[in-house]
Amino acid sequence: MANQKIATLALCLGTMILTLSYLSYGEIPCETVLSDLTPCLGFVIGGGETVDPACCSGFKTVIGSAKTKPDRQSVCTCLKSLASEATDAELANAARIPKLCGVKVPFKISRDIDCSKVKLH
Repeated sequence: MANQKIATLALCLGTMILTLSYLSYGEIPCETVLSDLTPCLGFVIGGGETVDPACCSGFKTVIGSAKTKPDRQSVCTCLKSLASEATDAELANAARIPKLCGVKVPFKISRDIDCSKVKLH
């Protein structure tokens, strides 16, 4: 229980730092991605069989708004930045979200992705 609270606090702190630093990659600012995906934090930290509908809605918003190659690359860069701070278990949970929400993502959520290679289709 204490570890989960520490992980939650760490993710919240990381989110605040990223938001306050106004990181923006390409067309879609990272703080917008973070805001839309905030409802996913519980699933990323704790996993489970289902995802909160608010998480799916936010995830669909993020992916749906990435209509151009620079948009998709900026979303990729933001998610890669978040992935670099996540544990392996959290990253595995995050990688399950697209399938559980029925959203096709044009790249794999990982620490190693080369976002410059993300294409429009």
